[in-house]
Amino acid sequence: MRRILEYGAVVVIALLLNFLLPRALPGGPMKLFGSPEALSRLTEAERAQIAQQYGFGRPLPEQFADYLTGVFTLDLGTSLSDGRPVAEAIGEALPWTLLLVGTSIVITCVLGVALGVLGALRRRRGGGAGLLGTAIVLDSLPAFWLGMLLIVVFGVQLNVLPTYGAGTLAHLVLPVTTLVVTGLGYFFLYTRSSMLTVLTSEPVQHAHARGVPYGRLVRRHALRPALLPVHTIVLMEIGFLAGGSIVIETVFAYPGLGRLTFGAISARDYPLMQGAFLVLTLMVVAMNAIADATYPLLDPRARQ
Repeated sequence: MRRILEYGAVVVIALLLNFLLPRALPGGPMKLFGSPEALSRLTEAERAQIAQQYGFGRPLPEQFADYLTGVFTLDLGTSLSDGRPVAEAIGEALPWTLLLVGTSIVITCVLGVALGVLGALRRRRGGGAGLLGTAIVLDSLPAFWLGMLLIVVFGVQLNVLPTYGAGTLAHLVLPVTTLVVTGLGYFFLYTRSSMLTVLTSEPVQHAHARGVPYGRLVRRHALRPALLPVHTIVLMEIGFLAGGSIVIETVFAYPGLGRLTFGAISARDYPLMQGAFLVLTLMVVAMNAIADATYPLLDPRARQ
């Protein structure tokens, strides 16, 4: 119950911030409606009509009550860009983002964990140092730069892969490759650090001193404890990648939630912007809650 109350409080604070921040801007949320040129051409009567339509003239408690009602009934308003309901626009874009993020997370996790374990076991050899150096370089690569480089090489020069849009598996190759390459170093470094911590712990050292074979020592005594923190990182990364994919989806013109959010910001589409930010925030909170709830199932020590 304490955990449920804690995450409930986080959701309430997220809803409150998502509601208040646009209204706290100089000039209020009207500053976010359309371009400055379009706003300058509106008359006072037209401004008043827009404010009345979106309820900006009413007291804040009443506006917040209507906002909460809309959130729980999935009525997030109407997009100013194309006149569609915000919930419908987000519902069409979200599956594409989940496909992109899910595919990249699975590949990155498998490769990063395997290479991280290998790097920890070969830390005193040349191969381990080479893996470590490569991981540091990959972790420092800007995602947008790598994405544009892949577009130039595979889309323009070689002309073997599509560089924009979605619909086939070929459209996923370049954006997934970008996310995997830029995220591989992080998973490698985290897994390697966790594995080294377990390998140098007293229980593992005592088992090694008792003559337990090294292969059995790694499989039964070191691998599982070392991968426990990785479970939390994977779930948290799903939520963060959904928001962090804005750059990748924009570079590859991928029709996901990230590109939808970027388009809403560029078009100053206040209802769509607010709805997209809310979904991204709830995804991060949900992944943290799942990680918090499932970790004790994997680690008995956390149940105490």
